[in-house]
Amino acid sequence: MPKIGMEPVRRKALIDATISAIGERGSLDVTMSEIAGRAGVSSALAHHYFGAKDELLFATMRHILAELNTDTRRAFSLAATPRQRVSAVVAVSFSDDQFQPQIIAAWLAFYVEAQKSTELRRLLRIYARRLNSNLMSGLAGILPRAEADRVAEATAALIDGLYIRRALKDGVPDAQTAIALVEDYLETKLNGRSLP
Repeated sequence: MPKIGMEPVRRKALIDATISAIGERGSLDVTMSEIAGRAGVSSALAHHYFGAKDELLFATMRHILAELNTDTRRAFSLAATPRQRVSAVVAVSFSDDQFQPQIIAAWLAFYVEAQKSTELRRLLRIYARRLNSNLMSGLAGILPRAEADRVAEATAALIDGLYIRRALKDGVPDAQTAIALVEDYLETKLNGRSLP
């Protein structure tokens, strides 16, 4: 059995520590030393793997997006109809893996930082395009194109807005309520046109 090198394990530990630190602090105002300490490695090793803190933050955002994409693809493999594809996107957005306090705080911090970081803004644009595309993969099979575009845009805004609202509240994220709100909107817009 081949050995797994320590580099991927340490990189993942640093990314997890970054998410944890951002989640606890509620901002990107964390140091490489703090992140390294949480990951159980030296600051020098953290700098060796990622260079500057900005590179680690960028890698962390890419990791969050990759996890979201993997979860969505997995959910799509179980969706038999266009309507189920739309619900899969909503369910994944508020799944236990995605809609947890640390990830929510990281998203909010990344949105704020993207105002000044071209690289993070580019990643957020990729996220927005992918979310729209995933929603359209179901909505385009139910609604005329122009209407599907509007519903996809509004659904994405609801998802992002619920993340922001949750980030600004105390307590455990309430995923079921978030899903119900988005699904209520979708049912109103689809108004019986959804496929079984």
